[in-house]
Amino acid sequence: MIQMRPVIRPLLLCCWLLAVTLSPKLLAATEVDQELRQLLKDAANSAESFDDRFDAEVWLLDMNTRIRRYVEDDQERLHILRSAHREASRAGLPVDLVLAVIHTESRFQRFAISSVGAQGLMQVMSFWKNEIGRSDDNLTDIDTNLRYGCTILAYYLKKANNDLTEALARYNGSYGSYRYPRKVYAALDRYEE
Repeated sequence: MIQMRPVIRPLLLCCWLLAVTLSPKLLAATEVDQELRQLLKDAANSAESFDDRFDAEVWLLDMNTRIRRYVEDDQERLHILRSAHREASRAGLPVDLVLAVIHTESRFQRFAISSVGAQGLMQVMSFWKNEIGRSDDNLTDIDTNLRYGCTILAYYLKKANNDLTEALARYNGSYGSYRYPRKVYAALDRYEE
């Protein structure tokens, strides 16, 4: 067993606490944007997003084969796709972008939880539930997670004047870095029609 000097252990603990405290996602959690809070509150009702049944079937079949390796259950896979299409349409986002974000964030694992506490398909930070007065919302629920995630992503896209790279960095809590946007762009190729 390695012996540490009494001074080193508290110093290492302080460094670790500082690194965790300064994590980009945790910093984002402390600065709540009032406009985004209101948008999340308003995102309550949903509607079907497909105009044509045939188009829906073709799209669902195509995307179903693309994510089969990530989601084994047929019903869950279709639920994710329908909800992603609906929420992307509601938020005015391209559905292939939403699928690329899901791919990058969770590989379509609805129960994914990050090291900083982000949850679900789109890795939404749980503090938003309290911010909008919906503490009972379940962020591992497919519909709930995609509603939050698409609303947040659309907000950041608007805030970034449609600069997708900036919006993706803001969404990830890594504003100023291009690492996360590059990952999403790489995944985007998988889901473009």
